[in-house]
Amino acid sequence: QVQLVESGGGLVQPGGSLRLSCAASGRIFSISAMGWYRQAPGKGRELVAVISTSDSEKYADSVKGRFTVSRDNAKNTVYLQMNSLKPDDTAVYYCFINQLVPNSGGRYLGVWGQGTLVTVSS
Repeated sequence: QVQLVESGGGLVQPGGSLRLSCAASGRIFSISAMGWYRQAPGKGRELVAVISTSDSEKYADSVKGRFTVSRDNAKNTVYLQMNSLKPDDTAVYYCFINQLVPNSGGRYLGVWGQGTLVTVSS
């Protein structure tokens, strides 16, 4: 089993910054994409950022220019640097990885973290 442990959430004032971390542990095989989703109160889950094995990055339009996703493959960790935070960024942030399923002929399976709350408020 693979576990994802997130850290770095909390309360921050508008315009502030936070850095989220998500470390994978356990029986880890090949990891392809890594990234972050978020779910605001009363809303559905949305993709925030994703980074591929070649370090290609994609972002939701709402966070472009403010958030940066990165990964450390040696540590099986993905990060989300969040700058210029706005109240609309308030949400539970979930990290994910796509991991190779052993003996599956190349199938990948998504694994999710437990979520970390980010609150942007004055």
